[in-house]
Amino acid sequence: MREKRNTIDPIGKLMSLRYKSHPWHGVEIGKNAPNIVTCFIEMVPTDTVKYEIDKASGFLTIDRPQKYSSILPALYGFIPQTYCGKKVGDVSATILKRPEIVGDGDPLDVCILTEKEITHGDILVQAIPIGGFRMLDGTEADDKIIAVLADDAVYGEYKDIADCPQSVVARLRHYFLTYKDMPGGEKSRCEITHIYGRKEAVDLIANAMDDYHDYVESVLFH
Repeated sequence: MREKRNTIDPIGKLMSLRYKSHPWHGVEIGKNAPNIVTCFIEMVPTDTVKYEIDKASGFLTIDRPQKYSSILPALYGFIPQTYCGKKVGDVSATILKRPEIVGDGDPLDVCILTEKEITHGDILVQAIPIGGFRMLDGTEADDKIIAVLADDAVYGEYKDIADCPQSVVARLRHYFLTYKDMPGGEKSRCEITHIYGRKEAVDLIANAMDDYHDYVESVLFH
């Protein structure tokens, strides 16, 4: 009698590796979220064009060339399996007493500080949130979470955005207020109303995780 093998089907395992996981939907946020989160990096400081994820395919696409000489001051991307929906929008709407504010319908943006030179995007990193910018684009909540690369030699010890040099915070703030401006065009409608610390950042990520759950349910069952 042939002995039955207690092994995983090798064909099934190989089939599961044939396709790249979608960075927004197919990558886990991490078991320690929202305190430590997996992040997908779209852009690095040396990029001369703005890349962003194509929501349908999961591939990086060129959004626009950088017309001005502003340089991205840190790694930039988003937190997988988050969504800026009702709960994220309600945070800004309540704090600012502006009921017209809604979430922007995108995954939650994140900017990650590190002393290492990382030369390209389309990678996953582990990051620790330390604060964020309450940013609005017109009537849409477009928060930017500020995080540090886990175990980074310089920034890894920072626990809160208050630990960051003010020059670093000012550089980030300037970039996000101007990066959508185009030469000869109208100035962007972006504004940063508050800079908040770690607790608010972690709470916002938790809200964005809940919004994502609601978003997925609405797509699947409606």
